[in-house]
Amino acid sequence: MSDNPAVQATTDFGFRQVPVDAKKPMVRAVFESVAPRYDLMNDLMSLGIHRVWKRIFVTALDPQPNRTLLDLAGGTGDISFGWLGRGGGAVLLSDINPAMLAVGRDRALQRGLTGSLSMLAADAEKLPLPNRSVDRVSIAFGLRNCTDKAAVLAEARRVLKPGGRFFCLEFSRVQVAALKPVYDAWSFQVLPRLGQTIAGDGDSYRYLAESIRTFPDQETLAGMMRAAGLSRVTVQNLSGGIAAIHGGWRL
Repeated sequence: MSDNPAVQATTDFGFRQVPVDAKKPMVRAVFESVAPRYDLMNDLMSLGIHRVWKRIFVTALDPQPNRTLLDLAGGTGDISFGWLGRGGGAVLLSDINPAMLAVGRDRALQRGLTGSLSMLAADAEKLPLPNRSVDRVSIAFGLRNCTDKAAVLAEARRVLKPGGRFFCLEFSRVQVAALKPVYDAWSFQVLPRLGQTIAGDGDSYRYLAESIRTFPDQETLAGMMRAAGLSRVTVQNLSGGIAAIHGGWRL
């Protein structure tokens, strides 16, 4: 037998490589820290434009009363609330982080939406749901924090009914050259300082900025969706590629 220890598999945590088993608790700690100020975090990261992006995203989901939505990494509930506000059917708001779900639950209670909204604490890489059980699966600003993104995509396809659709809204690769230096300066110089000043947590905001840069670009993610069995994959760039909506069908 060899005396050399087995090489441990690693994955990205921002710009760092960490053991695969370590990433989920590290991400959980980040979101436990930022949960009370999650909406502020998104405002800081996108200069408030995430609200417009989410409205476009909900429109793409095409809410209908007879359709069900699984909102993966649904966090504080923006996509779920938008779906219901546009007349969509029942929603299952899912997140791996109980602290994020608690914020979403409180917001749902304030809006009187609990009748059409269920909550599930679950890992998007291994969903406790039956095959072919929902009409839409969404994930907004959550896929980049998942350890095994291919597993998330495969699970999304598995739980979709034939004819159902998957949509991902995520920060992506800037397509306008003039935006890149400004965006980089904002992400790596300004944002962590604001996070430290406003939320007392510069490190979490630094990770979130780094996680955007290590996330697959538009074409790579489209290829991953096709490899997971999703069909007719589309990409819609938002704000010059700062974010993008990816869509795919289960046929």
